[in-house]
Amino acid sequence: MSHKRIPKRKAAIAAGGVVALGAAAVLLPNANASQDGAADDATPRTLRAADASGLSAQLATALGDSFAGSYYDSAERRLVVNVAGGDAGMALRAKKAGASVRQVGNSTAALNSAARTLKAEATIPGTSWAVDPRTNKVVVTADSTVTGARWNRLQSTVRGLGSGMATLKKSAGTFKTFASGGDAVFARTQGGTVRCSLGFNVTAGDGSPAFLTAGHCGVAAEQWSDSQNGAPVATVDQATFPGSDLALVKYDDPDTQAPSAVDVGNGQSVEITGAAEATVGATVFRMGSTTGLHNGTVTGLDATVNFQSETGGVDTVTGLIQTNVCAEPGDSGGPLFTQDGGAVGLTSGGSGDCTRGGETFFQPVTTALQATGATLGAGDAAGDAGDQQPGAGPSGTGPSGTDPSGAGDRHSGAGGHNSGPAYGSGRTRTP
Repeated sequence: MSHKRIPKRKAAIAAGGVVALGAAAVLLPNANASQDGAADDATPRTLRAADASGLSAQLATALGDSFAGSYYDSAERRLVVNVAGGDAGMALRAKKAGASVRQVGNSTAALNSAARTLKAEATIPGTSWAVDPRTNKVVVTADSTVTGARWNRLQSTVRGLGSGMATLKKSAGTFKTFASGGDAVFARTQGGTVRCSLGFNVTAGDGSPAFLTAGHCGVAAEQWSDSQNGAPVATVDQATFPGSDLALVKYDDPDTQAPSAVDVGNGQSVEITGAAEATVGATVFRMGSTTGLHNGTVTGLDATVNFQSETGGVDTVTGLIQTNVCAEPGDSGGPLFTQDGGAVGLTSGGSGDCTRGGETFFQPVTTALQATGATLGAGDAAGDAGDQQPGAGPSGTGPSGTDPSGAGDRHSGAGGHNSGPAYGSGRTRTP
């Protein structure tokens, strides 16, 4: 793996994993800062995606029950806000704040009620749902395993919600978590070698260096190494899956330096400047140990995914970010971030691959930090990372090559991750 060596200190595992294998995404230059003011009250402001997220949060509070979601129009660089209930005063308030306003029929309360109905009547392995503010509907997705009576049940539930409230679509792939045997950060379980990807380096609540990764990785094994056959270098402190999908893993050496940067391959990195909320329509980048660097768009928030568990039941994870960024086994836990260094999410799972595409879901970093009590960066390590170029990205595709660990040792269990004594417990682990 690629490490940043620090004299007299052990270097942390490079955030985001190894060299990008076949990475096709190119990080764009930072957008211009938001424009202050507008020509008149009805003229939407030109915004960066990060600023649109902040404005959306403000309007959600200001508009109350009239707020029915928002999304970022990347072509126009504007925030589009849905206003329900026909309140002209609320619409005017949103316009004065600089948003582009749409009057819609479904309120947030109605959309949330539809999601509760789906939870009660259609929690089926291989399904997911999330509110799409662009259509003002709940979009329900079924993977290729949902057939027969299960498909009929799901279809009936969606039809019962009404065509104006929910839509149903099929995914060609299978929803699974993206852990696998092989490269990046490793653990040994009864089922073989587990591979995941490091998300973001952080400082734990007690001041010790640590990193965030996926919870389904953390409950699969307790000790993790930075090489396939190497000695453990980090131990799981907290891990939760299902419900959420997050884990805090502490470095065993308290002098480990954990710079706040994501290695994007090709000798370049992006400095992480802080946590960022996802915005529907915004461009995001994902780094993973299997597939390297890829980009795409946020398509939904507060998504629910029902993964097939290894015991034949269902592992439900809620509150996820839905995207069209591709991912594959081994990418689990890897970072989702913005072009200007905002830490957005941790790779959870999804369907498809980086050849045909698919849906991928991410645990929000903001909720992972809240749950674990961690903060981004690691003390003086964040300052030492200053020689890395903020916002830098590869000028083209990353280097291609074969998996240095050898594909022959990979072991992928049912559902895309390996069996192990701690898998699927959903508990918080305290060593």
